[in-house]
Amino acid sequence: MTIAPVVDADSTEPALTVRRSNVLRVGYAFMGVGLAIVKWPLLIHDVRSLPVPAGVVTCLLTGLSLLVFLGLRYPVKLLPILLFEVIWKVIWVATVAIPHLVAGDLNPEAHAVLINCLFVVVVVAVIPWRYTWTRFVRAPGDPWH
Repeated sequence: MTIAPVVDADSTEPALTVRRSNVLRVGYAFMGVGLAIVKWPLLIHDVRSLPVPAGVVTCLLTGLSLLVFLGLRYPVKLLPILLFEVIWKVIWVATVAIPHLVAGDLNPEAHAVLINCLFVVVVVAVIPWRYTWTRFVRAPGDPWH
């Protein structure tokens, strides 16, 4: 049994198989459900009582979760959302968590963020990295005119 490739709307070459697109959907669902469980209740009940930075993060991640759920419908088109999730978490772990871990002064709040960031391995596992590299790094950019 062969699985027909999904044709990318922007080109005539095959992009991802239906199976690979569905694996991406698993990543979107994992991320979306996790954000909905953790952030939506804060938005509904506590956002006005949060400190401004925490309120901003709650609103930003709630908005991100809505885009992630849209990724269930358009898994390939919204791949940059998953890339954003991986990139910001890698940057935070590398620039904040690891230096504090090395120094031995990681506070409990940062430790909790680090644990949450480690769940990004699921997202890393579902991203089609060869396609991502070809599509977003090696392919020519859109014209500026």
